[in-house]
Amino acid sequence: MTQAPIDKASVRRSFDRAANGYDAAAFLQREIGGRLLERLDYCRLSPKTILDLGCGTGHAIGALMRRYPRARVLALDFALGMLRLARRRGTWFNRPRVLCADAEALPLADGCVDLIVSNAALQWCNDLDRTFSDLLRILRPGGLLMFTSFGPDTLRELRAAWAAADGLPAGPAQTRAQAHVSPFVDMHDLGDALVRARFAEPVMDAERLTLTYAGLGDLMRDLKGIGAHNAGCDRPRGLTGPGRLAALEAAYETQRRDGRLPATYEVVYGHAWAPELAARGRHTDDGFAIPVGAIGRHRPPGGGGL
Repeated sequence: MTQAPIDKASVRRSFDRAANGYDAAAFLQREIGGRLLERLDYCRLSPKTILDLGCGTGHAIGALMRRYPRARVLALDFALGMLRLARRRGTWFNRPRVLCADAEALPLADGCVDLIVSNAALQWCNDLDRTFSDLLRILRPGGLLMFTSFGPDTLRELRAAWAAADGLPAGPAQTRAQAHVSPFVDMHDLGDALVRARFAEPVMDAERLTLTYAGLGDLMRDLKGIGAHNAGCDRPRGLTGPGRLAALEAAYETQRRDGRLPATYEVVYGHAWAPELAARGRHTDDGFAIPVGAIGRHRPPGGGGL
């Protein structure tokens, strides 16, 4: 599955610039990362090698090392600024092995990893079919992939405000407004991609979390602080003038509730297993014979709003 093109060089530069202030701004990423790791409570797994894919500053590394103290942790990110911070995680005697690489071109051997954890990183991949196939390649049989990503309802208020600023009606006519916000893939499309890649027993679910802000400027500073600017190749290239910004702010103000401006995030959770070797070659007339479990929308165990 090929997404709308992401400018990977722009994403890398943005995360490099944001690295030093990332942890102060990444409240949402820490929250959903914690919820992702809680799901490991329901999995019987004793991994020898763990890959934190798109590790950022390495916030999850300490928790992974405490949960699996005998495992070797690989921290992979394509932004050097993030990796310089991630390499300090862990303890003096047990540091992660850091690797600067793109999730879409993994320099890892076949079957070398038992557990892949990826928090809020897959939305920066252009070709999820190829990415999932490569993740399956590096997983040992019986290994586990767990990830979060963002769905298309993410930042829907900002999209609607841009549509109004562009003079577009709400609904499908907002196509031009999409260029102002990075694209996100639907949960069901992610599940379908896992099946096509021949993962076993993929499970998908989603929840919506809402952050609130005093003003639009606070939201924009948060997005800049985590490096999450619009990286679509079709994004506007010129500077946004004061008139357009004023129109955007006025449109967003119409969504103010209880004195605060909402920003919705559709958080998608997924996990799937690497099939045993004997199962990897089985096909049916409709494709690979893998059951798809619980592809639907429900609140995960222990979930809740923010």
